[in-house]
Order: sequence, then C-alpha cells, then structure tokens
Amino acid sequence: MKKENIRNFSIIAHIDHGKSTLADRMLEITETVEKRKMKEQLLDQMELERERGITIKMQPARMEWKNHILNLIDTPGHIDFSYEVSRALRAVEGSVLLVDATQGVQAQTLTTLNLAKELGLKIIPVISKIDSPLARAREIKEEMARLLNCRPEDILETSGKTGEGVEMLLDKIIEAIPAPEPACRQAGLSRRQAGSEFKEANDFRALVFDFKYSTHRGIIVYIRVLDGEVSKNTPLIFRSVQEKFNALEVGIFSPDEIPKKSLQAGEIGYIVTGIKKPGIASVGDTISLVKSVAPVLAGYQNPKPVVWASIYPENSDDFNLLRLSLGKLRLSDASFSFEEESSGALGRGFRCGFLGMLHLEIITERLRREFNLELIITHPSISYEIKYKNGERKMIYSPVFFPDHGEAEEVMEPWVSVRIIAPARYLGNLTQIFYEHEAEVDKSEDFGDGRVSVEAEMPLRELMRNFFDDIKSGSSGFASLSYEKSGYRVADVVRLDMLVADEPVKAFSRVVSRKRAQEEAEKAVEKLYKILPRQMFAANIQAKALGRILSAKKMSALKKDVTGHLYGGDITRKMKLREKQKKGKKKMKERGKVRIPQDVFLKMMKGG
Repeated sequence: MKKENIRNFSIIAHIDHGKSTLADRMLEITETVEKRKMKEQLLDQMELERERGITIKMQPARMEWKNHILNLIDTPGHIDFSYEVSRALRAVEGSVLLVDATQGVQAQTLTTLNLAKELGLKIIPVISKIDSPLARAREIKEEMARLLNCRPEDILETSGKTGEGVEMLLDKIIEAIPAPEPACRQAGLSRRQAGSEFKEANDFRALVFDFKYSTHRGIIVYIRVLDGEVSKNTPLIFRSVQEKFNALEVGIFSPDEIPKKSLQAGEIGYIVTGIKKPGIASVGDTISLVKSVAPVLAGYQNPKPVVWASIYPENSDDFNLLRLSLGKLRLSDASFSFEEESSGALGRGFRCGFLGMLHLEIITERLRREFNLELIITHPSISYEIKYKNGERKMIYSPVFFPDHGEAEEVMEPWVSVRIIAPARYLGNLTQIFYEHEAEVDKSEDFGDGRVSVEAEMPLRELMRNFFDDIKSGSSGFASLSYEKSGYRVADVVRLDMLVADEPVKAFSRVVSRKRAQEEAEKAVEKLYKILPRQMFAANIQAKALGRILSAKKMSALKKDVTGHLYGGDITRKMKLREKQKKGKKKMKERGKVRIPQDVFLKMMKGG
C-alpha cells in the first residue's frame, strides 16, 4: 500500500478513561478481529493488566479502514508508565486525546498532551463514555475546547461500550492525521534542509521503539520504518552496538504477529532477529542495512529511575534464577534497571530502579508469577546525595547504606513538581495534605468546570509516603495528579531501622523525616506486630533511629497445650511438662531466629 494511505496514531488518556474499550471497538468495527474472538481489553496481553484493569505495556495493532492502513499503538495511562507513552508517541504522526465525559481533563492527561504537542503530533480531541448516565458531554467539550483552543463542535463524541461515534472517529483519523514523512522529520529537518542526505527510496532505516524475547526466535524488535524497505533474509545491523543479523521474519501486528513479505517506509511492524545474546537490542536504536552510511536516528533518552528497592531471593540457591529472570523481564520492560549487590544479612541480591511505586509492584509480582520466585524486597527508597564529615560525597540508593546517626554533614534529596486538578470544594482538605507532606504550594488557579489546578513543590520522599492515596481520599476520589523531578535540596532525614528479636532486619530499614521519626517508628512497629506471624518463642519488635530505640512491642510466644493428651493423674506430671516447655522456649529465644514470610515483606513495602 502507498505511504500516502498509511496513518500512524496512538490513544492518550488518563487511567480508566475508556482507552482499551475504545481500542476494542476499533478492532471490531474494522473487522481486524472476528467478533467470536473478541474479548474485553484485547490488546492487554498480560494477566496482571486484565486483573487490574490497566494497560502496562504498549501494544501495536494494524487495522484497515476505507482503503487505508491505520496503525494504532495502545499506551498505558498511569503516570508510572509514561516512558512507554513517550516511546509510542515518537513512532506516530498523531494522537487521539481521549477524555472521560464523566470525569473531565485530568492532570496526567495534560502532561501527556504537552509531550505530544512538543513532538508536533496532530491531536484529535475525543470524549468517551457518552452512554453513561453521568456523562457531562457539553461541559467537558467546553473544557477541552479552552485547553486546545478549538471549537466545542470539533470534539468528537464516542462510546467504546456501544460503538457510537467510533466509525466517525476512524474517518477523522484518515482525514486529520498526516501520512508518514521521511526520516528528516525524526532528525528535525525539513525536506528542503534534508536535501539528498536521506536516500528514502533505497536506504532502509527503522527506529526500535520496543522489543521482546522469544526462547525459540530470539529478540523480536518492534520498529517504525522511516526509510526504504525491508524483507525476509535482508542483512541488517544494530547501529549502536554494530551487531549484524539477518531478518528471519518481518511482519505486522493484527494484533497478533502476522508475517509479511516486506515492510515499507511509514509502516509499523516487527523483525525477528534470531539473536539470543543479552544487551544487543535497545529501545531507540537504529536498524539499517549493513553498508548504510545514513545517519543514526535520534532515538530516546534513557529513563531515570525514581524509586529504588533491593530484591533478594528468599532461598539463596535461587540467586542465579533471579538474575536470569530480571534479565528476561528487562527484555520486555527497558525502563527498570538492576545491578548486583550483597548484604551480610540478606546475602546476594540486586538493587533495582523503578519509575514509581506501581512499577515496582508490577515487576515484583511478575517475578513471583512468571518465574515462581519467593523474594525479599527492601523498603522502597529514593536516591540521596550524602556529604560525610570527612568531605567525601556519595550517592546512596538504599536505606541499608544510609549513614548512621552523626556520620553525615549534609544530605541532599530529590524534589518534584506536582500538579493536582480537583473540585474547588476540596481545596481546604488538599491544603492540609500539602502541609502534612512538606509541600510548598506555588500557585492555585481556576481550571473551569468548578475545579482548581494546584501546582506545588515537594520532596520525592513525601510523594512516596502515600501522598497519592491521601489526595484521593481527601478529594473523595476526584483529584488527579502528575509530577516530574525538579532537582535536589537539603534534607533533614534519618535512617529508621527495625529490629526483630534484637536482630536488625535490613529489608525494613527506611529513611524518614527527622521530625516524623517518632511517629514513623510507632506506626512501623504496630504494623509489623500485626502482620508478623507469632513464633514459638517471645520476640521484641523495635524501631531504632537517632541512636536510640524509639518504639518497641513484645510479641508473645505461640502457645501449645503440651498437657492436652493427659487425662487425670497426678498434677505434677502436667507441671513438669509445662516447665520443660518453658525451658525449651528459653533456649529457642537464645538460639532461634525469627522466620519472616515473603508476604510480610510485601506488606511492609507498601507502607501505610
């Protein structure tokens, strides 16, 4: 098909605004998927995505509508997966901006919209869920019109549930989104500036926007073809690592992988490389002909982790399996990082970086489900820059390595800029929550439709301390949040350690605000006391910070009636058995070690 008849687009929306349901109707109406094979959230391939009702991984799908090829890239809506969205947007020419007719524009929607505008994408405004009895189509259209500086009548109305307005949207995509341009657009050059530098007709180049690993076929790269054409058995090269390979198969997503004879400029598809070595494929790399002299494409910036946690196998014999599992997961999610570390108490494990708390939770859950691993997960932390009293400076990524009380001269921590959109009637509640989380409000302004937009600066540490849950609770679920890192500031924080049976459990260590140390200590002790199974001997649960024990609670021993099998007889027999049991428990307390189940680590990790 001619390049002029190709349209590449994504759907950008806040979480739970009907994006996956709309994608389902598009696939059904274009007859890309037979009705008998249709199911809800068709493009959400992972079990976790279906359980939680959210999109975690981007997923391409190719449709045909009125003699045009429409390449859709379905993207996540949660802020933790914004890196997935940014990669998808660089592979398309336009985006459908989807807003829930019952909720209106959300903070994360604005963040993604700004990114799409920066990339020069054509935006098609659409409201969803117009079939809902709670829909406020007219008000939401006026809100979007002010945001996009367009007319309310230019905003389409759709229902992914009933299919209303979807055909009109497909027609609008063909009409409004431009056909693919040559690679000079990726380089930021006009056609005139590019001149003969890009030999579009013959010199194949493609941008890798995602990839996965197959045990039998090796690395399969997801590509947007910028120039030329590629077919099966073509000799190719990864430009960044200079690794050569032959294309074992090329094809499209419909939405399953469908082999094709070739892929042409403007198309989105995949290439089976056959490469089984790790570290070869990377998101943002350029694939070209082996002898190509064309410039490498701009690619992507590497994502920067926001949250850190150490992961250790509960069984030390599973260390190599954990290493292999993390490596395989990274082939499907390039946005998390890991490197080996060791702890005297926990053994060998990995320090991992994530884009947020949900991202951390998803990765650890996938390790458990897909690789059958039992894990110990340390309390999530952020990076701190430590200046020691001897003048040495270090970047600390784990509470385990945070200096003891009195060793640091200065601590620097990352701050974030947050934006919250909520009904104006909850502004008082939000102000109190900002104060409790050490936030500094920069400005507050009317957002229209009875809502306010609040911008503030706050420590990333406090954002992780249930800030989002508090905001949702304080606004009865109506507030939305987006954030981005804004630099480092001086911090007044200390390390809080947890001791069980007088032994420190490093996985529970965390960094807390000095002024909240006592409160955090009491909460941590109370929570651990409630969720830790009782042992055969009594054990103390303590929280230590600032060089002293701040809170403690004694967990009584699990009791067993050792005299239950005795019926009648001399009372001294029962007394002797109970005394023997007492001595045994004393020995266990002296020599025993408390066993902490995996679910306890997971519950402590989630905080609260």
